[in-house]
Amino acid sequence: ICFRGTVQHGLPLEIGDTVQILEKCEGVSHICCAVCRPHLTHRQFETVVPTEDSVITEMTSTLRDWGAMWKQLFVKNEGDLFHRLWHVMNEILDLRRQVLVGHLTHDRMRDVKQHITARLDWGNEQLGLDLVPRREFSMVDPDEISVTELYRLVRLFSCLISLVHFLFYSERFFVKLNKNGLPKFPEKTERQCTLFVDLGSGDLRKDVYIVVHIIRIGRMGAGEKKNTCNVQYRRPFGCAVVSIADLLTADSKDDHLLKVYACNTESDWSQIHDNIIKKVNSRYNLSGSNTGLAVALQLLHGDIEQLRREYMVLFTRGVSITKKLGFSDVIMPGEMRNDLYITLEKGEFEKGGKSVARNVEVTVYAIDADGQILKGFVAVGSGEPGGDEYHTFVLYHNNSPRWAELIKLPIPVDMFRGSHVRFEFRHCSTKDKGEKKLFGFSFVPLMQEDGRTLPDGTHELIVHKCEENANLQDCARYLKLPFSKSNLPGNNQTMKGTKESLWITSFLCSTKLTQNGDMLDLLKWRAHPERISDSLSKLKEIDGSEIVKFLQDTLDTLFGILDESSQRYALKVFDCLVHIINLLQDSKFQHFKPVMDTYIESHFAGALSYRDLIKVLKWYVDRIIEADHQEHIQQVLKATEYIFKYIIQSRRLFALATGGQNEEEFRCCMHELFMSLRFFLSQENKGSRPITQTQAVFLQSFPAVYGELLKLFTVREVATFVRETLGSLPTVSQADCPLERQSAQCLCVFLSESRCILLLVVLRLLQAHMQEQRDLVMCAHILTCMLSLLKKDDKEPAVSEEVDLIVESVLGVLLRTILEIANRPQPAGPTLRPQVQDDFLLHIFTVFRILIRPEMFPKDWAVMRLVTNNIIITTVLYLSDALRKNFLNDKFDYKVWDSYFCLSVIFINQPCLQLETFSASKRKKILEKYGDMRVMMGCEIFSMWQNLGEHKLNFIPAMIGPFLEVTLVPQPDLRNVMIPIFHDMMDWEQRRSGNFKQVEAKLIDKLDSLMSEGKGDETYRELFNSIIPLFGPYPSLLKKIERETWRESGISLIATVTRLMERLLDYRDCMKLGEVDGKKIGCTVSLLNFYKTELNKEEMYIRYIHKLYDLHLKAQNYTEASYTLLLYDELLEWSERPLREFLSYPMQSEWQRKEYLHLTIIQNFDRGKCWENGIILCRELADQYESYYDYRNLSKMRMMEASFYDKIMDQQRLEPEFFRVGFYGKKFPFFLRNKEFVCRGHDYERLEAFQQRMLNEFPHAIAMQHANQPDQTIYQAEAQCILQTSLLFSERTHLHTRVLYLHFFFFEELFSCISLWVERTTLTLVQSLPGISRWFEVERRELVEVSPLENAIEVIENKNLQLRTLITQCQTRQMQNINPLTMCLNGVIDAAVNGGLARYQEVMMEASFYDKIMDQQRLEPEFFRVGFYGKKFPFFLRVCVILTSCSIPDVTVSISEVHLVSVLTRMCVYVCVLYRIRSLCAVVMTTSVWRRSSSACSMSSLMPSQCNTPTSLTRPSTRLKPNVSSRHLFSFPNAHTCTPESYTCTFFFLKSCSLALCSYCPSSFNSCQFALTN
Repeated sequence: ICFRGTVQHGLPLEIGDTVQILEKCEGVSHICCAVCRPHLTHRQFETVVPTEDSVITEMTSTLRDWGAMWKQLFVKNEGDLFHRLWHVMNEILDLRRQVLVGHLTHDRMRDVKQHITARLDWGNEQLGLDLVPRREFSMVDPDEISVTELYRLVRLFSCLISLVHFLFYSERFFVKLNKNGLPKFPEKTERQCTLFVDLGSGDLRKDVYIVVHIIRIGRMGAGEKKNTCNVQYRRPFGCAVVSIADLLTADSKDDHLLKVYACNTESDWSQIHDNIIKKVNSRYNLSGSNTGLAVALQLLHGDIEQLRREYMVLFTRGVSITKKLGFSDVIMPGEMRNDLYITLEKGEFEKGGKSVARNVEVTVYAIDADGQILKGFVAVGSGEPGGDEYHTFVLYHNNSPRWAELIKLPIPVDMFRGSHVRFEFRHCSTKDKGEKKLFGFSFVPLMQEDGRTLPDGTHELIVHKCEENANLQDCARYLKLPFSKSNLPGNNQTMKGTKESLWITSFLCSTKLTQNGDMLDLLKWRAHPERISDSLSKLKEIDGSEIVKFLQDTLDTLFGILDESSQRYALKVFDCLVHIINLLQDSKFQHFKPVMDTYIESHFAGALSYRDLIKVLKWYVDRIIEADHQEHIQQVLKATEYIFKYIIQSRRLFALATGGQNEEEFRCCMHELFMSLRFFLSQENKGSRPITQTQAVFLQSFPAVYGELLKLFTVREVATFVRETLGSLPTVSQADCPLERQSAQCLCVFLSESRCILLLVVLRLLQAHMQEQRDLVMCAHILTCMLSLLKKDDKEPAVSEEVDLIVESVLGVLLRTILEIANRPQPAGPTLRPQVQDDFLLHIFTVFRILIRPEMFPKDWAVMRLVTNNIIITTVLYLSDALRKNFLNDKFDYKVWDSYFCLSVIFINQPCLQLETFSASKRKKILEKYGDMRVMMGCEIFSMWQNLGEHKLNFIPAMIGPFLEVTLVPQPDLRNVMIPIFHDMMDWEQRRSGNFKQVEAKLIDKLDSLMSEGKGDETYRELFNSIIPLFGPYPSLLKKIERETWRESGISLIATVTRLMERLLDYRDCMKLGEVDGKKIGCTVSLLNFYKTELNKEEMYIRYIHKLYDLHLKAQNYTEASYTLLLYDELLEWSERPLREFLSYPMQSEWQRKEYLHLTIIQNFDRGKCWENGIILCRELADQYESYYDYRNLSKMRMMEASFYDKIMDQQRLEPEFFRVGFYGKKFPFFLRNKEFVCRGHDYERLEAFQQRMLNEFPHAIAMQHANQPDQTIYQAEAQCILQTSLLFSERTHLHTRVLYLHFFFFEELFSCISLWVERTTLTLVQSLPGISRWFEVERRELVEVSPLENAIEVIENKNLQLRTLITQCQTRQMQNINPLTMCLNGVIDAAVNGGLARYQEVMMEASFYDKIMDQQRLEPEFFRVGFYGKKFPFFLRVCVILTSCSIPDVTVSISEVHLVSVLTRMCVYVCVLYRIRSLCAVVMTTSVWRRSSSACSMSSLMPSQCNTPTSLTRPSTRLKPNVSSRHLFSFPNAHTCTPESYTCTFFFLKSCSLALCSYCPSSFNSCQFALTN
């Protein structure tokens, strides 16, 4: 949604844009998206800060970025994230509307903002966007906090995001459905949905499923008739299971249909969900094809109170709460819960005199101490109110039923004592009455006599038999009986031997009841004072989960005992308190620390406890030195933090209650305590007592004590405590001693008022630790705290002095420490070029290089990277002056300057500063806040370079590559600044050496590697070769070169580099494509030839040879791959010169590498069926083996050569098709643009397939519909036009040779169908085919006109060659199928194309045609040979004579097909009648072989397909005998009327036609000859 601003003075705006209102006019209304106020920062940029909430502004910009990326998710087919992001975006928009309305309370607004930021951070993480550090839901301004604090915020936020998991365990949720599968009470929505609560991260790390058990309520059998009985039973029906992960990954608003499965046998019902999860298919089957259960799941974040505020509609309409089975991760004080869960596992029953097993139903009652049934305290789960009783489902005829049914008894605490649970067992009859007959019962008390509840675990209950009409209302009668077999006395063997039992599992979730007797004795210490000592001693043996469950009650008990009996139990109470405090240090219970903190702040009431705590703690400290065992004392010192918390809170409560009495006494006690601590810390190890470890334990908790003391003492007093305490530490020399580590760590938290006291102590310890590189993480933490405090108080006058003190004390050692750490061996990453030096500038430049390493910060910490870069460039700008003043002229230091330039280049090339790759909004934010730091650094490089003077020679050619890398950054201003530096380099190199060959070589080498990495673009190529002056004082590179005396060589270099960039850009663009195609290969060939011919770069030439070779192998162009690798082979000689390791070749001699290349090339020639070339290499390699007397390899090579000969003779090879293809238009790459190529097609590829392949490779190209050369308009068009035609070649080859080396190709175009003249275009290639590519550029074109006669002669000669080849192949058995020969003969004789004889007769009988031929004099030699001249003679007959003069195959075979003979006969008759030939032609058939040079002419094109002969030939039935010469005469009417002249012509014509019928005999190849006689 936007306003385009098309009206006058309109301002184009989009929803969410920030508008700065500079002036308001009276009487004019303005419409703005957001009103804002300008804010000027300390930089030169003005930042406009909106007046709306920062969260709203962030939402607007973030949703814009997400919108574009969300569409790309759909394009990339990432449907899951696409739908989830769509729902999150809608949710954020709804929350945004709530915030904008402004009707929310303060707490509700806080919750909404928290929810919004959580969704924003989730989306940014999913889309790979930058991490946004926050404070109070708002983005942190890096200018407002210190860098170290920003780093801590980013790191903390990153860790919190990574701890989000979802899955859960719970009690059961109960839903009633009618027989149609719909809710039984649709008006009660709270019974149809539930909210699972109290789910912790520990539960979520497991594989969790939703399990649905479906119970049918009705008759015993599903198919029973209605009138059988009226009693209803609960019967198993089906089970559905689904993984939580599957539900969460799908759309949360859609219902999911779960398949319902049924057991094969009812006895497996209790395990059906396990079998479904484990996929034990043999134990269950699908309930029905139309049976399913629809469920929907939505994930909600936060605690229950937060959810009530955020989803008020959900709680308003009613939703049941399903609790976790057990406690949540944190049990806060005041939380109440008392739920007893009982699972009916299984039972064992006797038949009871029946022939079949019973149908057992169990009824569960909860009964109080008075024997009354507890109403509403038996629940199957949430979703339905509790009932008075519960009935289990019935398994048909099963005396060993397994139920595994869970019920909940939420009995109040005050009703637990004396209550019990009774289980009644009834047999359900299937007879007409359907009676339920009682036959036994079991019971279990909920609390024991001593007050302990029923222990958790499995209990085997005794089944007491009873009569059907037994009265169980009188509970006192059976409560005296034993209830569990585990509680039976040893002499009661009768009851133990009974087979009938009921197994149940109980689990109590209570905040007030316990199953531990020792804990119960401690909590009831007032009832039994004599047990206090034993209870305190046994507290350490109680399980930790019981202690934390009753943490508040336990602490109240301890401090109550301390207040009343401090003299007697102070030491034991103190030990118990230490035990509890250390228990919370355990990772299992550390989340209970907030409970203790809350207790201290809100519930602790021991106002007198501080005296006893100080006294006992001092007692322990005074005895540390003499103690033989330090373990218990170390446990006491570990708890120092919370002991001081209790001391301070107790003193505060006492002071509040008494108005501050006994203050001096308290301070005196604290000073005495710290004196004992200082004396203890000043001791050194003596003998076997490890006192140093005990000191370290105390110092580890001492920083927390610092903060507690500030609640009662001033900052200076506390700082004095800390200084004196740490000052008492002994001087230690052990490198691994933890004492100094802990003493320094305790100083990381201090306030501005105490810096003057503690700063020197801190700096001394930091310096010592960093010099020895010990506890560096701790040192970094302390430095972080110091710098953060200095940032907050940067306006105070004392801060500058403190900064100077820090710099003088630790900056030098800090730099050296960072460099030593960075130069340690690391698994990956480049090493630093400069070594560690004593020079400050060198150190700081190198440290900056470390800070901008990509691995220094996580990928999404963009804010941290930008702040770091801003600090670096600000510092570099200050240090540049020092560099110019102190390290130039006589004081020039190459290492410092080189480190400066290296830092600058690396800085500019950082990925986090490449603004072109960012979204528009992110790019705008960075430019507004920091500007383009690349341009700033580039200008600084140029300025520093100009100050170098003659020292520039020290950086030539070393800095050519780095500076070239900077110019390839796609920033126009940066390029304009940096490109003129190359002129300086060329000029200074010209002065020094008289040329700039080094500059040229380095420039070309580096350009190839950089552009192969994806750097550079077409704009850079144009800019590099531009003569247009650029902005400011920086003229173009070419313009500056034109002013120099060496301008010719300079301009030549620029032109060479420009052409190289053209090819490198084309190569990079082509390599981005997926499959190997002709474009990739052609581009590589162009680049390869450029390095060889124009640059003479042998190493780069060889590299691209192998790249081309790999492309050919991938495309299965084995012949071209061989020719490509042959280029490298030709560069080597058969010598022993050692060669270095190169590409994939190991270090070896030149002879070995050439041998390897020969073998590889031979193998590829074999795969490409180019065996003739393979034979040549085999011979060359065999000669080498023979010269070294390596007869074994020589034998292998000779056998390989022989195998190639066999393959030539035996295997058939396809003749390739050749195509002409032209690429016209400026949109083609440079190596194709406006050029023409000849391409060798693939096997079986015809013109249509080739055209389609070309259009697939160039999908934007337009296929030209004619074969003519395009005009200049197409050459200059901003488009792609492709011209494609078939080509012919005229080179002849040997019979068995299929390897043609073709330079010349031609294509023909008919002028008109009337004249039959042909326009022939001959194309000459730059290289012959096949070669290193399947296509080569056309080097030259030649256009000639071909007469019909010349064309006919060439066709006849080619057809003779084809016939001779086919006949020979048939004779030598190379051709198993003779169809090609038959089809060729049929095409010679029986085809009538291009109009046949009538067309040629029409053209050639005209005198003008003969005059044109005589004028060209191209057929004079043919006419001289036959001896015919004169215009009166019919020209068509002269053609026959000329055609007769062509040679015919030496070997002919008998004609076996009557059809071909008849066709030839009709042709002879037609010619004789047409020219009134009176002589008679005789055909003599003989069995002898007549070998004579003649012609097999293709005269079918000169004759109509059907001719009306005036008379027919008759052939006598005389059968010729073998090997006997005989003649038979065929007669024509008026045969004697022909003239001698016409007769002679006809003779040659018929002879030529007959000899064209070189047919075959399939059984034998005996030859016979047709002869013409008069």
